[in-house]
Amino acid sequence: MSMSISVAEKEYADLLQEQIRGASGMRLEKLREQSEGERMLLVDIFWPVRRSFKGITLEKEITTLSGVKAYVDAVDESFRFGLEAEGYVSHAENITRPRFDFEKQRVRSMGALQLRFVPFSYDEMNKKPDMCRRALYELYGRYGGNAGSDNYQKLNLYEREIIRYAIWLNRPIRMADLRECLGKSNDFSTKMIKRMVDKRLLHPTNADRQRHHEYVLDKDASKYLW
Repeated sequence: MSMSISVAEKEYADLLQEQIRGASGMRLEKLREQSEGERMLLVDIFWPVRRSFKGITLEKEITTLSGVKAYVDAVDESFRFGLEAEGYVSHAENITRPRFDFEKQRVRSMGALQLRFVPFSYDEMNKKPDMCRRALYELYGRYGGNAGSDNYQKLNLYEREIIRYAIWLNRPIRMADLRECLGKSNDFSTKMIKRMVDKRLLHPTNADRQRHHEYVLDKDASKYLW
């Protein structure tokens, strides 16, 4: 897991620097002020679900219905998701009435631009990251429109469900996890593990042992879901 997180941190840093180089004005200022909330949203919540920042625009500039510029923390351009990290103090406790009104206008404007508003609170991401990842995964599953893709068709229902469950767990997957996920016998779960190892979708955490108890997803496994 530490390796995945370090990869996510590096990819996020690279993405941020790349977008800073291409930004100007207020967007550039906001990119330079990226907070722990935005980092947590991208690294701890988004990355384990998607394993890529392809198509992500940080501090996406939009024009509200009243003609005022506004910004969205991160937009997945491919799925039109507007992802937000919201701290309680800045978004609730200390918010002024004019700012509150502007926030509602901003959300309505996102709807007019066909951006689906997907907010996560700082406390949720910090204390319940698995719940946040599960919610995000379900949104991608609902709006992905993936059933006709070539990658999607290469796996059966059980294989895709194992990948989803492993992403949700965000740790090495064990036999007990598979039985719970699939609702099947130990023999069936063992067969599925062998099949997915043969397809290089799962890898034993310790390849030197003859008997394996934990497996990790291949870094490209999630592409078969979308």
